[in-house]
Amino acid sequence: MKWIFIPDKVILPMEDLISNIRQALKDGVDENTQKNSQRFFKEKINSYGVKVPVVQKIAKEFFSYLKAKSKAEIFTLCEALWQSGYMEESFIACEWSYKLKKEFEPDDLLTFERWINSYVSNWASCDTFCNHTVGSFIEQYPESVNKLKSWAVSDNRWMKRAAAVSLIIPARKGLFLNEIFSIADTLLHDKDDLVQKGYGWMLKAASQAHEKEVFKYVISKKTTMPRTALRYAIEKIPKELKTIAMAK
Repeated sequence: MKWIFIPDKVILPMEDLISNIRQALKDGVDENTQKNSQRFFKEKINSYGVKVPVVQKIAKEFFSYLKAKSKAEIFTLCEALWQSGYMEESFIACEWSYKLKKEFEPDDLLTFERWINSYVSNWASCDTFCNHTVGSFIEQYPESVNKLKSWAVSDNRWMKRAAAVSLIIPARKGLFLNEIFSIADTLLHDKDDLVQKGYGWMLKAASQAHEKEVFKYVISKKTTMPRTALRYAIEKIPKELKTIAMAK
């Protein structure tokens, strides 16, 4: 791995902090990662070509500069990272927003919604942000889960995927089953395979705590549910039930 430039722990203006992060990412480029990143995505991505563990290290190191910053100031830095369009910078923004989970307030969902709608441009950034930051927010403010239902009818494919993947971790805990089925109903016939995989993954996560209910739901929808979503949804259920669900 290349040496990563991490400046001394001093108070830096926001623009200098961002430029130092970008230098650290450039110093952390891995040629093989850079060459192969695009093959995991159908959509065009902007990527430095830095391995995820290295990005996480950079995020952690630079977060130590932010102890004196307010949540609003850190969110401003996160937005600047999102705006770059680079996947690794979005990952750092995701790490930082999640680290502030104990400071979340109800209105923060409006910020998160805007970031998804304006800046998310690939499944990796979508899932990293929604699994952790948004998922944690929904658990803290369970009444906000209904907002995800409006995301599910968006014209933006990433908003639709976000509606589902924001519930992955809560679903594993057995939470929000009725809302999960409602969102799955809304997305059921969506033709976008990344949306299908998103809600299929959500159903799979829900099956870990509600196997019978999810199996019953899948069986009731199997004649019209896209096979991509169906395969994702039943991945964790027992083989004999999986055979029934896949039978035409």
